[in-house]
Amino acid sequence: MLAVLAASSAPWAPWLVAGVVVYTTIPLAIVLRYRGWPFYPTRAFRVLVMRAFLYAQLLLPFLASAGLVGLAVGAFVGDPLAAGRMAVGATGLVLVLLLLAGYVGARRLVVRDLVVRVSGLPKAFEGFRIVQISDLHVGPQTWRGFLARVADAVQALEPDMIAVTGDLVDDRQEDAGLYAAALGHLSAPDGVFIVPGNHDVYAGWDPLAAAFARLPGTRVLVNESHILRRGTDALAIAGTGDPAGHGFPEADATPDIDRTLADVPPGTPVVALAHNPALWPALAERGVSLTLSGHTHWGQLAIPALHWSLVSPFVQHAMGVYRDGDTTLFVHPGTGFWGVPFRLGAPPQVTRITLRRTVSVVQPEPDTPGRPGGAPHPPGT
Repeated sequence: MLAVLAASSAPWAPWLVAGVVVYTTIPLAIVLRYRGWPFYPTRAFRVLVMRAFLYAQLLLPFLASAGLVGLAVGAFVGDPLAAGRMAVGATGLVLVLLLLAGYVGARRLVVRDLVVRVSGLPKAFEGFRIVQISDLHVGPQTWRGFLARVADAVQALEPDMIAVTGDLVDDRQEDAGLYAAALGHLSAPDGVFIVPGNHDVYAGWDPLAAAFARLPGTRVLVNESHILRRGTDALAIAGTGDPAGHGFPEADATPDIDRTLADVPPGTPVVALAHNPALWPALAERGVSLTLSGHTHWGQLAIPALHWSLVSPFVQHAMGVYRDGDTTLFVHPGTGFWGVPFRLGAPPQVTRITLRRTVSVVQPEPDTPGRPGGAPHPPGT
């Protein structure tokens, strides 16, 4: 249909449409044939081929729908082809402007504060600062300057502990070296803790886990816990596997909540790191005080004031803060992006979570882009 509309405007236009279709279909055929790329995709390949494919898959359905509507409306005024071309052109312009706004949004790093009051938090851990980053999807296509800004923002928040809640790399084991070069120097007095995300599992978790474990001051947690001690007081940091591990049993990354919490002393508050928020109900049932997740990216398109994101209709816990009795879930919007550089209403974020004692409430504060001070509005609270 788009080719027909194009042919009515210029003799060369159908060839352009056909070229775009072929150019963006070949990558799909390769992926289906090899179940991935049979080579390491360079930056140029990811931007010029993979990203072009994704842009085409995003745009073509909208353009085709607009063309059909234009043809239908034009049939009543006697010039369906002209109306169809006008509808496609107007829709294309709106989509391009939207994508440009999303591109700018994907580069706008936001730093936010979140205060979580934990029932039974030991006195020694009052004011304990956890800085969380998530869903970086580091690969050759990732902006190096942006990663440097992320690292600077994390360290400027003076964390007691750093939590990296999955999807550290985009889709290849080789990307671990890029992550190490950009963020491997992150440090905190109580350590840097990493759990796997689904993309880490797809890329090959065992080699990635070994590479991350070699980073100084870093501990990889998969279905296990680590006890932080300050004198006689203790706080447990527990890390789960990811549900994607069900498809890769050889990687031992399948979530096992019983195993995750097996070594936690009775009465010790637990902060759990679980990439997929779908694991929160099982963790909440076991009395975990706070679960830090990511995975959803808030759909990379969100309206926080309405507690809505692109994934909200499909995911029970899509964005922000949720509570169930004395347990809290925070779903991080992600610090990078997946696919195309697009974020609107859900800018990339570095979050500082400060633990407080006694009253079991979450205290949000106003958003403050680019510096500490401000929490995402908590849905459902």
